[in-house]
Amino acid sequence: MKKLALAFGMSVAAGALAVSPALAQFKTQGVSDTEIVVGTHMDLSGPIKSWGIPASNGAKLAVEQINAAGGINGRKIRYILEDDAYDPKKAVLATQKLIELDKVFSIVSPMGSATTLAPLPIVQAAGITNLFSITAAEFTYAMDPNKPEDRLKFNIFSPYYDQARVGIKYLVENKKPKKACIIYQDDEMGKNFTDAYKDQLTAMKIPLQTMVSFKRGATDFSSQVARLKADGCDFVSLGSVVRESVAILTAAKKSDYNPIWVAFSPTYVPDLHDLGKDVADNVYGVGQLEIFYEDTATGKIKDFVEAYKKMFGVAPNLQVTSGYNGMMTFAHYAKQCGKDLTTDCLINKMETGEPFQDIFGQAPVKFTKTNHLGAEELLVAQVQNGRWKAIATKQTYK
Repeated sequence: MKKLALAFGMSVAAGALAVSPALAQFKTQGVSDTEIVVGTHMDLSGPIKSWGIPASNGAKLAVEQINAAGGINGRKIRYILEDDAYDPKKAVLATQKLIELDKVFSIVSPMGSATTLAPLPIVQAAGITNLFSITAAEFTYAMDPNKPEDRLKFNIFSPYYDQARVGIKYLVENKKPKKACIIYQDDEMGKNFTDAYKDQLTAMKIPLQTMVSFKRGATDFSSQVARLKADGCDFVSLGSVVRESVAILTAAKKSDYNPIWVAFSPTYVPDLHDLGKDVADNVYGVGQLEIFYEDTATGKIKDFVEAYKKMFGVAPNLQVTSGYNGMMTFAHYAKQCGKDLTTDCLINKMETGEPFQDIFGQAPVKFTKTNHLGAEELLVAQVQNGRWKAIATKQTYK
């Protein structure tokens, strides 16, 4: 029976992928007099569970706080979470379940580039919203005027492309390396980083240098590191998630290779120095908010830390904010629809340009009818004495 169910699920998912998104009709489901059903899929057991577990916990905390405050115009949020193990095929099946069986109103904060891209046609074909994917890939918000279904997707994370250009620009200008290179994951996420690498060096009239790739889930980086070292790369962009970044830095240390490293949002997290220890020293990172720590938190962030610790028994990290902010942003705009919450109303309210301000001090989220990327402001930080420290704010490559 289990095999039959799996085969049926894959068949249905494949059928949904075959449906032209152009035929999508915006649809409202998962809304009753008492509740709003929202769902997502994240990696809770695979290579980026260090993102998925805290991010999903952040969403759970937000749901608890929203519901405790009366919900969204009297309706409580019911949150359904699926584990996709950072596997696009599992993400497709999870999305099909959420839409067809659980009847979710919206997919809120799905995680990962490949795992968001694979099921996105299913979401758009169903005519429901895909909101605030925990990836900075451009496809999560890019709009084609000839595709009305693109109005269904919004994001609040500054693109990997922008992050990489900002980091490369800042460090080339300030550190003046001789050879700027890149190591990247060979998938949609990595393409964003390599496109930015090529465009930024071209804009600065610097010849392209070594570009080495690795497959998602790789654990041995000795050959890639040896290539970078042999080619004389003294500045390397890390187009990788945190686990792989730690492995790359570890392999480099073993071979006595010490270039300037710059990482981006998949690695700009406390896990880098927690897992990497001394190999993370002096690494640069680009992100949207300054990473906070429990012993120095104040005001609303301190309250947030205490609430999270009460619920989960540990202090929150940066990854928690991605799920928390996603749910809080959803609630902010859904409330504006009053009792008449529909997919069309939610989209219209988000497109007004009316801002949402989080508690963490990021630039306000704003959307318009032609721009579904809500926030773009970036900062550059560095690991100093075992902690991330912001060294340059309000950065742009433009």
